[in-house]
Amino acid sequence: MLDERLTTAEMMKWAPLAEGIEFTLLYSSAETGRWTVLFRAQPGSFFGPHLHLGAGEYYVLKGRMTYRMGEAPAGAYGYEPLDVIHEHTAFPEYTELLFTNYGPVAFLDEKGEISSILDHKLLEELMAAA
Repeated sequence: MLDERLTTAEMMKWAPLAEGIEFTLLYSSAETGRWTVLFRAQPGSFFGPHLHLGAGEYYVLKGRMTYRMGEAPAGAYGYEPLDVIHEHTAFPEYTELLFTNYGPVAFLDEKGEISSILDHKLLEELMAAA
């Protein structure tokens, strides 16, 4: 049986993810590795180089995001395929971003090697500690 879910704004807890970026975990699945988060990014915050080990989808609710595809303003939807690398994903102004990924995201060091993995398990651990 599926677990039906309703999460209201009052129920959401927030946890830091990167400098100037926090998230709330809306859904995660240990079975499929899928996770959905809402990011709140402060002006000037960014995600460094990363590799999508699962396809992802996003919708910009407020603000704007810039990355290799260009500028994604409020109201923009984007799809990010498996194995795509993003060198720099920036938030030049306060931004709220709904994001679903169908697997992990690997963050890369200056040599292009995996330095950390963002997946459903880490997100669950960060939420539990919040």
